[in-house]
Amino acid sequence: MPPFDRPPPPTWRSRLAGAVLRAFGWRLELAWPPGPRGVLIVYPHTSNWDFILGVLARASAGLPLSWIGKHTLFRWPLAPLLRWLGGTPVNRSSPGRLVEDLGEALQSREWMWLALSPEGTRRRLDHWRSGFYRLARAADVPVGLGFIDFATRRIGVSGYLTLTGDEAADMARIAAAYAGMRGKKPGQESPIRLPP
Repeated sequence: MPPFDRPPPPTWRSRLAGAVLRAFGWRLELAWPPGPRGVLIVYPHTSNWDFILGVLARASAGLPLSWIGKHTLFRWPLAPLLRWLGGTPVNRSSPGRLVEDLGEALQSREWMWLALSPEGTRRRLDHWRSGFYRLARAADVPVGLGFIDFATRRIGVSGYLTLTGDEAADMARIAAAYAGMRGKKPGQESPIRLPP
């Protein structure tokens, strides 16, 4: 595994992905991760286009991210491609075990930034799912604030924070970071709060 303490030199793939993003009017803004492991949340997530934009941004930045997806997506002929793009299939029928397994992976790997949507779906819910919070706290890793803002056509990571365990204060900081950002379908954005 090469060192990733700074952005890697551009490659033909990163240049091509960046050119495609720019051709569609998108701008990449990326604060590089402060360390080798963490949880990268991506908000808002309201459209299938989010995945395509995320793959292009990941390739353009040269940032090796892992991500999780429903196991039903990882079928032939897409499974090899999705794994090559950093995907890991998960069965969400036992979410408690999933957090434990991902926490162990975060602590054991030399480099792992796990990207996930805290909404967990493209449709509107009345809160975020708490798995990202429990995972970051259990693994003692920072949280990256990834965004896809259709209002300004910007995609990237605005910064990183260390969770304190004070859920209300932590979520207020996260909500402030996402203020004004809009998904492709704003009516499907879930409010930035954890379940009661």
